[in-house]
Amino acid sequence: MSTPAVRFKGVTKRFAGHVAVKHLTMEVPAGGIFGLLGPNGAGKSTSIRMMMDIIEPDDGAITILGSEASARDLSNRVGFLPEERGLYKKMKVLDHLIFFGEVKGIARGEAKRRAGAWLERLGLGAWTDKKIEDLSKGMQQKVQFAGTLLHDPELIVLDEPFSGLDPVNSQVMKDVVIDLAKQGRTVLFSTHIMEQAERMCDHIVIIARGEKVVDGTLSEIKSEFGGRHVALGFSRDKERATRVLADRNLVAKVDDYGASADLELADGAEAEALLEALVREGVGLRRFEVVEPSLQSIFIAKVGDAGVAARSESEAA
Repeated sequence: MSTPAVRFKGVTKRFAGHVAVKHLTMEVPAGGIFGLLGPNGAGKSTSIRMMMDIIEPDDGAITILGSEASARDLSNRVGFLPEERGLYKKMKVLDHLIFFGEVKGIARGEAKRRAGAWLERLGLGAWTDKKIEDLSKGMQQKVQFAGTLLHDPELIVLDEPFSGLDPVNSQVMKDVVIDLAKQGRTVLFSTHIMEQAERMCDHIVIIARGEKVVDGTLSEIKSEFGGRHVALGFSRDKERATRVLADRNLVAKVDDYGASADLELADGAEAEALLEALVREGVGLRRFEVVEPSLQSIFIAKVGDAGVAARSESEAA
């Protein structure tokens, strides 16, 4: 078994009596994409800041790349994109990236070559001589993303990397992240958007109120949660279907979308019994499919209403 890229062992962090992270134990496998998930305020950024040696844990230990050295001492092997973006607004784009490279010990000429290559890849090749302040927020984020990767790190840590990006820029960065994982790099990113994690991550940890509530590969988590979900589509007589779906001996929960619905079977109920009841009522089914639960539904079940409320408030903001 390979050495984990990152290991947390019993890590706790308190702020003025508030426990931000509580006895967190987890391992980030080497290679692939690891998602640290949870609602806002769950302790994701605090965990990352401890890992990056920005703040110290009150209890427990963190190991990075199999070394007892701190992330600061391993900075040439680690790339970090913090949640709080920070660029020098008056500097030109290319000069800024060259500066990032030189800070990491890359010779100026090589830093310029790498910076140019990343700017082209991220669609910023025409902006090399523009000042940072002349770029949109999304373009600035891509510049900082390029700076995170300029020194070719083994471990890439991204704190809410796609926050505030439009779909096009977001997809460009996601494609790079996926390519890095294919090259054997380890990418750890935090998010409160479950759809992003479900599409990208190999391994997931969900934390809520500072504690770990889910840990495993996406397939393991979905298998453990169970195949208790059914997707329905109706061609006629939705009223009859509604009567069947109101039977709590068959159905625990329904998300109704008019001509379709997603539902969770009641404890002890079988999908075949539900199908039989719908056919008997003559509802005109055009779809009946037993589906694996989405990461979103698992998140809601594990984190609870408080976490959902925090997520909704964040997205509204």
